[in-house]
Amino acid sequence: MDVRWEEAGWERLTRRTGRRRLPVWDCTVGLVVGDDSVLVVDPGSSLREGARVRAEAERLTGRRVTHIAFTHGHFDHVLAGAAFSGAEVYGAVGLDAELLAGGDGLRRDAVRHGLDPAEAAEAADLLVPPRHLVSGEWTLELGGVQALLANVGPGHTGYDLAVFVPGERETVFCGDLVEESGEPQAGPDAVPGQWPAALDRLLALGGEDALYVPGHGAVVDAAFVRAQRDTLSARFGVSGV
Repeated sequence: MDVRWEEAGWERLTRRTGRRRLPVWDCTVGLVVGDDSVLVVDPGSSLREGARVRAEAERLTGRRVTHIAFTHGHFDHVLAGAAFSGAEVYGAVGLDAELLAGGDGLRRDAVRHGLDPAEAAEAADLLVPPRHLVSGEWTLELGGVQALLANVGPGHTGYDLAVFVPGERETVFCGDLVEESGEPQAGPDAVPGQWPAALDRLLALGGEDALYVPGHGAVVDAAFVRAQRDTLSARFGVSGV
């Protein structure tokens, strides 16, 4: 346990990784700390929230946030992106076009879920699409640690990205492909028939001993991911379990 991180509201997972469960929607922000660079996974739902996340991350690590990874394009994961000026932004191939075309939909969705309309409008107007698009895998060199960005979707959405970090114990940031604090949410942009296969790819990425960090909820293990895969297979009528 790292008391300094805990007092700031963050959970230290390994020497190189951590995360914060944001209020309201219990959305996870991931953190990968290199010697030279810092990667934030899913920066939050508004510019105000993103500015707070950035300040906390930079204070805890003593380094500037240099990279952002979006695991998918829902408002609670991407609308804070503009608070990280100068950071390189990554996402699954196709996410850029979806965000550029869907900014007003993100704004409406955010307001429908309770975000202040003015904050939602500001964040949507300044929405930052990913400039670096991952079609297979992309390795980021952060200094002393690598972060592997893997396009493991579709599943929860058409554009799902996971982040794998090696270490004394591997960490996998799963986005909303995995949820612990409630049932996985299959909205209109979900691809239910391919979601179980996306979880198979997550499990192949992390293996049996990794820490799996869901988009919402507590950190889980491979057995939890496998059970959620089986549940989704039954729910969506996908054979081959």
